[in-house]
Parts: sequence; structure tokens; C-alpha cells
Amino acid sequence: MAHQLLLPSKPLLPAAAAAATPRRAGRSVVSVRAAVSASAAPAAKAAGAEAVRSIRGRQIVDSRGNPTVEVDLVAGDGSLHRSAVPSGASTGIYEALELRDGDKSVYGGKGVLTAVRNINDIIAPKLVGVDVRNQTDVDAIMLEIDGTPNKSQLGANAILGVSLSVCRAGASAKGVPLYKHIQELSGTKELVMPVPAFNVINGGSHAGNNLAMQEFMLLPVGATSFAEALRMGSEVYHVLKGIIKAKYGQDACNVGDEGGFAPNVQDNREGLVLLMDAIEKAGYTGKIKIGMDVAASEFLMKDGSYDLNFKNQPNNGAHVLSAPRLCDLYKEFVKDFPIVSIEDPFDQDDWSSWTSLQSSVDIQIVGDDLLVTNPKRIVEAIGKKACNALLLKVNQIGTITESIQAALDSKAAGWGVMVSHRSGETEDNFIADLAVGLASGQIKTGAPCRSERLAKYNQLVRIEEELGNVRYAGEAFRSP
Repeated sequence: MAHQLLLPSKPLLPAAAAAATPRRAGRSVVSVRAAVSASAAPAAKAAGAEAVRSIRGRQIVDSRGNPTVEVDLVAGDGSLHRSAVPSGASTGIYEALELRDGDKSVYGGKGVLTAVRNINDIIAPKLVGVDVRNQTDVDAIMLEIDGTPNKSQLGANAILGVSLSVCRAGASAKGVPLYKHIQELSGTKELVMPVPAFNVINGGSHAGNNLAMQEFMLLPVGATSFAEALRMGSEVYHVLKGIIKAKYGQDACNVGDEGGFAPNVQDNREGLVLLMDAIEKAGYTGKIKIGMDVAASEFLMKDGSYDLNFKNQPNNGAHVLSAPRLCDLYKEFVKDFPIVSIEDPFDQDDWSSWTSLQSSVDIQIVGDDLLVTNPKRIVEAIGKKACNALLLKVNQIGTITESIQAALDSKAAGWGVMVSHRSGETEDNFIADLAVGLASGQIKTGAPCRSERLAKYNQLVRIEEELGNVRYAGEAFRSP
């Protein structure tokens, strides 16, 4: 049982929250499933709504047409909790393993039936009767069964599916909303509505244009509520569409994996100018800031330089920049545009460049491929002062317990936490409740377009309405 990803020494669930409370009438709950193999120590058995009656995994298809895992958990009272697992296109090499079948004749090798079998044949029998309110214990059982540092035995997609569904079932058993259950698991003091980061211009691995940098985002920090932020983002999105259509033609209004537009521009600065024009034309100058996800590992060269024309190979090297020159480019962007956040500005192993940029700008520097939501990588980045914010992706680490711990560790270091979707998504809206329950202050889940993206944003609208008098993070999104 040499598992290297550390779980908290004490359960995240407060003792006071362990007792079930009366269930709220009319609140439906969804959950997830996952896969595991080997044997683990038996867990304490429960009865009633708090007990697992059955777990079943299946293969479904995500927003990119690729297979993914869905898990149904049925609790002792007959309630169903369903969850689906997302999948990324630009993935960090240190992420937990997403188990694919590899049979090129079926779904191009991307099938997940092995992960599904791990859920149904290995994980499910071990979890029947366990108490879903004890998230830490349930996740620990699956990690023990898997027994690998990167969840390669069962597959992170199998484990996460089950972990998500257990969390939903735990909320139902306690009679509280999912975000409230997550608040109690994490010990979060105040619920806060997050600032959305709308990815409205797509490049990188998410789009078929020449743009190297992957995401250009709108952050409505000047809104007074999440509902207003969603309206502002939607209005700018439609204005941007008109600008792009007039400048680049109707074809440029086709959208990428995350709902953003993919105009065929080469220059990243041109993408920023488009955002500024749309913000101004919509009347939100000063109220909407800009964020970027560079995903620089996608265009790192063998000699340590970065090719901003990497989609066109071979090329003449005119757009190749050294790491210091790329750092200077970011500083120029920050000087010329209202940029408040840059994600993955360098490769996941280019630590010195991260540290150099972090020490020279006063904005949020987000680690995604650098950190992969892994507590060990987070500790290393804190020590090296490489970044000041975590991009929290539950499928990078594979359990809710470890995801919560990653967020808590990051907050303890004074970092920001941005909850994130993946480019391959489903209608599952778990991360909306996660962002509120953790009071992360920020969430990115695509453009205000495509139903698998709006599923999360619309859930946040419902949560805000349900909570009533709840604070919107706004300008304080980095430390809400």
C-alpha cells in the first residue's frame, strides 16, 4: 500500500456534521461512480439513507464525443446519485492516470470499459454498506485498493466517479445541499459566490486556429452578484461575436471545445485587443478584467524555448521565444491590458521561469499543469514561490478528499483557488457546488455557450437564489 498522495491525518468531516439531519423536501441529488481493484480493509457499515446499497458504472460519451465514466450510486433509502467524469485535452504529465482501453478499433482506443469493470467488479463490492457521510474514509478505501501513486491500477476516472457520487449521497443523507456538505467537509467558514472566468476566445489544443495561447477569458469582477456577472459575460460574448464576424467572417464564429470563438489570428496580442474592444462596446470597461490560460507546455521545444507558431510545422522559427523573452512578453501584456490572471505561463518543469515571472508581476499566476491538483506538487511550488494560485481540477487528483485538501493547502499558503472544468465535459454540475462550498472565489467552466458549460453556470444561479443574502467575491476573488 505504497500510496504517495497524502490524505489528511484527521477526517475532513467535522464531528458535529456526522449526525444525519432531516432531509430537505424536494431537493434532488446527483452522484458519481468509479473503478478499483485489489482488496482493502473493511469499512464501518451503515444502514438507511447514509449507506451504500449499490454502485454501478457505465460508459457514456462526453462533449467531444469521447467515452467517459458515469457512476450511479443508490443509497439505502433508494435515492439515486449520479455523476460523470470530465476529461482534458491539454493534460499535465503529472496528472493521475485516466484509464483508457487502448483498443484502436473501438472509439479510437479511448473506451473506458476497463475503468467501468473496475468500478462494478472491484470497487462496488467493497463499498456496499459504507457510510457515505464519511467521505475521507470512503476515498481512503479506494486509494488502498488501488495502491499506486497515480491511481493507475483502477484508473483515476473510475475512482473519481465513485468519489463524486459518494459526496452527493453524503449531502442527501445529511439533508443538506451539496455545497453545504462540501462546506462542512472542508471546514469553510463562509459561503461565497465565485467570479466566473469565461473562456471566450479559444486557441492552443482547444481550437483549429493558429493561436498558440489556449484561453482568453473575461472576469466580471465589477458585478455585484453572480447573476449579474453571468449577464455581463453573456452580453460581451455576443458583442464579441459581432466584432469577430465583421472582421474575420462568419466561419470565425465557430466555437471551440469550451464554447469560445476561434478566429484565425496568429498574434496573441490581437486576441487581447478583441477582448478589449468587446468589453468597451458592451459598456463594461473597468468592470470586466482579463485572464489567460497559456498552456505553455503544449509549445515547449526540446531546447527549452517556446514556439508560438507550433501548430504550423515545419516553420521558420520566427515565433520562437526563449523563456526570458516569453516572460518579458507577459509583462508587456500585463502593462498594456487589464490582465489579472495568467495560467500555465511556462512548462510544468520550467520552475525557474515560473519563479521569475511570479516575482516580477502583481497578478495571479495559476498553476495547472505545474500542480495537477497534487498536494506534493503544491508543497514544492510553495517552497519555490513558483505561483500564487491553484487550478483545482478534481479529475487531476481523483478523489474529493484530496481535492479539498489541495484547496486547503493552497489557501493556507495565501494562494487563490480557481475551480475548473475540463475541455471534455458532461452535464454534470458538481464543480459549481464545489466552488461555493470551498468559497474558492473563482471558477472557470467555459464560455456562456454549450449546455455542458452552462450546466455549471446555471447551477450557480440556482445556488445564489437559494442562499439569498450571499456575498459575491468580485474584486476579492483571489482571497474571498
